[in-house]
Amino acid sequence: MACFQGKLIYQVYLAVRFLLFLEYRRGGRFHLVEIRSRFYGWAVGEDNECVTKILPEDLHPDPLLLDVTLEPGSVEYVHGIHQVGPLTVKGQAERIEEHRGGRDIVEDIRLRAKIVGDFEVLCARCLDPLRQHVEQRFDLIFRPAGADSEMAERSISEAETEIGYYETSGLLLEDAVREQVLLSLPDRSLCREDCKGLCLHCGANLNETRCSCGEENVDPRWAALKGLEGFSAEKLSGK
Repeated sequence: MACFQGKLIYQVYLAVRFLLFLEYRRGGRFHLVEIRSRFYGWAVGEDNECVTKILPEDLHPDPLLLDVTLEPGSVEYVHGIHQVGPLTVKGQAERIEEHRGGRDIVEDIRLRAKIVGDFEVLCARCLDPLRQHVEQRFDLIFRPAGADSEMAERSISEAETEIGYYETSGLLLEDAVREQVLLSLPDRSLCREDCKGLCLHCGANLNETRCSCGEENVDPRWAALKGLEGFSAEKLSGK
């Protein structure tokens, strides 16, 4: 149902955009920003999933305002990371033209936004889930795929913005959001500083229970000497 509504909204947006373009050609003064911020970017992927696409032609003559809410399941992250609740994306996308000499013009997409949401990750020791809040601002430049296949002067400094690439079908907002979420989350999270982790032998959570695996596990190199006088339980367990 959501995808059907998305396709319908997108078709309405295209129709309104075309009519306003005709009026603009006749000298009318209309601002497409508010309309695009309400209707933009709905498309359907190969698996009939709603995706948000941004094209350079959508960013002219004004930048595109972004006020998007991504529900859990809208973006697929890596194993062990799950979105909890809505993820908001607020900012804007604008078109930047790189003049590389002659008639060689590259249409870049500059994406500046802030994402806010909550995620569930796994403790690095005991694998229990824990919450992580994400609140991240980013400023990214996306060039057409293949634009840098040959070295050329760049009008935008990579020290100021990060460079990515988009396909001819457009820039997927979900892809940019996924990357920023993964970069903002810590590489290693602990449910608590003194987490005891899991038993290496039985897998028990040592924060919740005690096991006797350490006492019963015998180093196989000493098993043949078990029972001989002078070999303690600590020696047999490899301690």
